[in-house]
Amino acid sequence: MAAERDKASVKIGADIGGTFTDVVLETPAGRHSTKLLTTYDAPERALLDGVLLLLDEAGLVPGDVGLIVHGTTLATNALIERRGVTTGLLTTEGFRDVLELGTESRFDQYDIAMEKPVPLVPRRLRLGVPERVAADGVVLLPLDEDAVREVAATMRGAGVESVAIAFLHSYANPAHERRAAEIVRAEMPGVSVSLSSEVSPEMREYERFSTTVANAYVQPLVDHYLRRLDARLRELGFDCPFFLMLSSGGLTTVDTAARFPVRLVESGPAGGAIFAASIAAERGIAHMLALDVGGTTAKICLIDHGQPRTLPGFEVARVHRFRKGSGLPLRIPVVEMVEIGAGGGSIAGLDSAGRLRVGPQSAGSEPGPAAYGRGGVNPTVTDADIVLGRIDPSAFAGGKVTLSPEAASLALENLHAWGADAATLAMGVSEIVDETMASAARVHAVEQGTTTDGRTLIAFGGAAPLHAVRIAEKLGIDEVIVPRSAGVGSAVGFLRAPISYELARSLPQRLDRIDFAAVNALLQDMAGEARALVTQGAAGKPMIEQRSCLARYVGQGYEIPVALPPRALTEDDHDVLLAAFEAAYRDQYGGVTIPLAVEILTWRVVVRTELPLVAAASCTGRGRDGVAETYRDVIDPATGQTEKFGVYRRDSLVPGDRFPGPALIVERETTTVVSPRFDGMIDGHGYIVLTRRASKEALVP
Repeated sequence: MAAERDKASVKIGADIGGTFTDVVLETPAGRHSTKLLTTYDAPERALLDGVLLLLDEAGLVPGDVGLIVHGTTLATNALIERRGVTTGLLTTEGFRDVLELGTESRFDQYDIAMEKPVPLVPRRLRLGVPERVAADGVVLLPLDEDAVREVAATMRGAGVESVAIAFLHSYANPAHERRAAEIVRAEMPGVSVSLSSEVSPEMREYERFSTTVANAYVQPLVDHYLRRLDARLRELGFDCPFFLMLSSGGLTTVDTAARFPVRLVESGPAGGAIFAASIAAERGIAHMLALDVGGTTAKICLIDHGQPRTLPGFEVARVHRFRKGSGLPLRIPVVEMVEIGAGGGSIAGLDSAGRLRVGPQSAGSEPGPAAYGRGGVNPTVTDADIVLGRIDPSAFAGGKVTLSPEAASLALENLHAWGADAATLAMGVSEIVDETMASAARVHAVEQGTTTDGRTLIAFGGAAPLHAVRIAEKLGIDEVIVPRSAGVGSAVGFLRAPISYELARSLPQRLDRIDFAAVNALLQDMAGEARALVTQGAAGKPMIEQRSCLARYVGQGYEIPVALPPRALTEDDHDVLLAAFEAAYRDQYGGVTIPLAVEILTWRVVVRTELPLVAAASCTGRGRDGVAETYRDVIDPATGQTEKFGVYRRDSLVPGDRFPGPALIVERETTTVVSPRFDGMIDGHGYIVLTRRASKEALVP
């Protein structure tokens, strides 16, 4: 029994990003972590190398591990880079162009050359068949099964590897889709099939069709990758549960992830949000701004009262930065955040007017920044950080990647911008990327009806601690936290996530004449399906069920989420539902309610395992003033001056230790930059807490 308990406490989290693959090993004795360059040709290679390296470091073997959780960008990258399989769309006759028409809205009203996202399926492979179901599920025209066979033959001849089946109003009655799938599988042996009534059974055909096509587009790739990785883990001797991180912040099994890979699209950033939320709960922070900066992108998320905000959908592969409507809509549950092309590998250059710009293109891990010495010649944010003196070239990524300061300086000088030297250009690059992230945070907060005022900034990801304090200065934030294992924060977040699954079904109901029997039957069926999926990986564990709906005033274009009681609804719940909607409406829009009828369009159920309570910790350490081990010349972009920054090794600092800025806190996966205007201490959790000083002489108490 003791051995079983020890095994259950040994866990591995692995996050494959655009530049680095992060691996974390948690054991009763402590946490081990590493960063390796992502291996694009075989993503699992870097993951397995990292896992075996950490096991050897901890003196463990694969059979000692009790849990593995994985997040991957494979689906995301395939969608963005259009590297999915040849996909066909089988739809209702007359609706093959839904993917082309979209919502018929323009995300830029004044651009006559506006570029819309190109559908994942070309028109020649979007084929319709006679069939029709009404919005209430009544069959108006039976499915023409011979037409389905003809379409299958056409797709087979075109080399289609995956088929998306999306019929009009199939969310209300999926019978035609299910029968069409049977025929397609019989006519096209081995083909992958995605049904809109399973992937996204909600109204609005464009979003439903787009989500189903995206799922079909990446399904064979993700399925093969997950099966290959799962088999390799078993060959190495791992006999523990293997879960995948979902975009919604929960975990699921390999089988479910392989069936619905579109739900993995934002898995890495979701792990970061879970990580940040757990720290907010630990420290009792009511309002937090989470900043996750890796090698390719920066993710910004608002955490309120220990919970990240969530959305029922988002866009991927936008053709215009920050322009809503310019990407492919995915109707899946996702943690709400803004993601921008600003990371350590973001490439700096000059625009057509000769002005310095940074990103959104990234050097990734191949070839990487110029300082990596892997063939990269373009200057990046990492190159600028090296020239500024923030990064120790010999200790980057725990010493596994040796950097060349000379190559970094040469890449910056080759910009030939205004005759400036490398140091001046490095300051410009740093200030531009920091302002880009600060601006994105401001806009994101305003879009959510709030501000960044009074929030604590938490920084994680390999590049965030390098830039967090400067971003805090730009936003007027007074407290910055850099947690333990900040460089691999998303992977740590994977290990703090619940096993969960969320389902949504459209069943339009006016509140003043709601059919409670139909609604209760639907919710009960959804809860049973979600529990069955969660039980696959959490048999015997206590579960929590949460219910909600998406409602609006009759005539409005979009809905707002409204919480529901986790029980069967009765005739006495009319007033309860109305009051809940009006409260949600006032919270969302800050205005008064309207004397109009309310309609509920979509019902949602989430089932998840319970999470352990998060314990707070006080500083019980020695409360000593830290002594810098050495000093390094670092350029402060805020002033342009070179100053002596004290250098501290993080593993030599203990709870209660204090240190003044300017300083560099060096650890295996990242470096924390403390500006001359901030001071720091180590709290009871071992986190770095940086506080803006009231005066030049003040130290953190």
